[in-house]
Amino acid sequence: MRAAVWGVVLSFAIVGPARSQNKPAPAAQPSPAGCASPQEFFASDCPLTWHGITLYGAYDVGVGWVSHGLPENGYNYEGEALVNRNGNHSQFLIAPNNLQQTGLGIRGREEFLHDWFVVFNASTGINPQSGQLANAPATMAANAGLPRGSYSATIDGPRAGQTFNDEFYGGISSAHFGTLTLGRQRSLGTDAMVVYDPAGGAYSFSYIGYNGLMAGGGDTQDARWDAAVKYRLTYGPVHFGAMYKFADGSGGCYSASATWTAATCTPEQPHNTAYGLDLGAAFGKFSADVVFQNYNQAISVLNPLLGPQSPSASYQSTLNSINTNPIIGANLIGTPNTVYGIVTDNTALMAAAKYAWAQLKFFGGYEYIWQNNPSNPLGVGASAQGGYLLSGVEDNNLDSPKIVQVWWTGVKYAYDSKTDITVSYYNQIQNDFRVPSTCSAAAGFRSSCAGTLNEGSLYADHHFTKRVDAYAGIAYSDVSGGLAIAIPHGPGVPYNYKNNLAPTLGTRFAI
Repeated sequence: MRAAVWGVVLSFAIVGPARSQNKPAPAAQPSPAGCASPQEFFASDCPLTWHGITLYGAYDVGVGWVSHGLPENGYNYEGEALVNRNGNHSQFLIAPNNLQQTGLGIRGREEFLHDWFVVFNASTGINPQSGQLANAPATMAANAGLPRGSYSATIDGPRAGQTFNDEFYGGISSAHFGTLTLGRQRSLGTDAMVVYDPAGGAYSFSYIGYNGLMAGGGDTQDARWDAAVKYRLTYGPVHFGAMYKFADGSGGCYSASATWTAATCTPEQPHNTAYGLDLGAAFGKFSADVVFQNYNQAISVLNPLLGPQSPSASYQSTLNSINTNPIIGANLIGTPNTVYGIVTDNTALMAAAKYAWAQLKFFGGYEYIWQNNPSNPLGVGASAQGGYLLSGVEDNNLDSPKIVQVWWTGVKYAYDSKTDITVSYYNQIQNDFRVPSTCSAAAGFRSSCAGTLNEGSLYADHHFTKRVDAYAGIAYSDVSGGLAIAIPHGPGVPYNYKNNLAPTLGTRFAI
């Protein structure tokens, strides 16, 4: 009978790929018994486990309407719920991954000594509307050379078309000594965000889930770390986490000169190391965590045209974006299928908590992010997530430290045993990081001026069975000040529209 269950699941994976779950069960916990029959599979949430190996995932898709949207992009895995710099018209659309990322994963836990286990996890995200691997940089590269009015939806993020664009790691685990893993892993900030976000990181209803800035400690690309070692330990009510990322990829070719060529730049070694610490505790129905993260040479990716550059008019720069000068002479690399990156060194401190009372769960959190120009610059040709190369790069984007603050709150109400109603609010503010300041309505705002982003959402989620649920909700977001400027070059280009209204409904099937 167990073999029949695997047949059902493998058939589903071929017809409609499933998603990697937001938060896999801790590897150190005992593996529950697997499904014994097809009937048990559909009637319960029993895991698909065989000899310590578990297949998991889900398929999440819906339909929506946005007041200010763009043509859809098959690489886009986050939809269009959040206000977008290039959004220009209202439209109905297929809405992917509204509560969770569609994908498929396999994890294992096998005992080799008493209380010692080998553990591994390999998971990836797939777009339900197109069947393509989730790939944020590809959404930008696909728009290179197009006029702004012809853009399709673009996003930035750590899922960049990798075979395992979520996680890919292995290690050892013990209930007494903790879990140590090595490979591509979610950052400590991402782990905390899933736990303390009232919407659980839902792309359609959560700003901090859609944007990833908070999870990555300043840049959404850093919500997942490659070549990272991670340690977790729980002792009584207290839990501890530590994480370190080794340098990897390419540092590109750099020169501080405004008139450099490919023959005069200097190859750079990557210094994109990172580290993080997490300390938390759970007492009854209350839990809280404090997370610290530091990431060197963090990259914020833009559409190459927004550099601005295009295949017909190359633009490669290592200078301050406010006083840009194009590089003259030979181009180092071609611009097709590349991206434009702004590089900073980021430090972030987050505190979050939640509390359950009767049918209510209360959530709240705050993060302070401090960004500076990188102490070790990257050059043109440096690599970002997924191996995408930077055909343009800026290492002196900030005239003074950029301070970003994000806070959020929300409540989840259990209407009954099958239905939850969630309301959330998110706010991001940034300081003036241009010196001397010219941030006034008369001078014309720049993206380096202080600004604010708000998002509020409300949605209901009803479970028909343990594996099938349906949801409906709405999100509203707006921007002002410097956050309403589309690109950081010169005066910049204002958002087409500074707000977005996005009702969504859909369904999810989990395995």
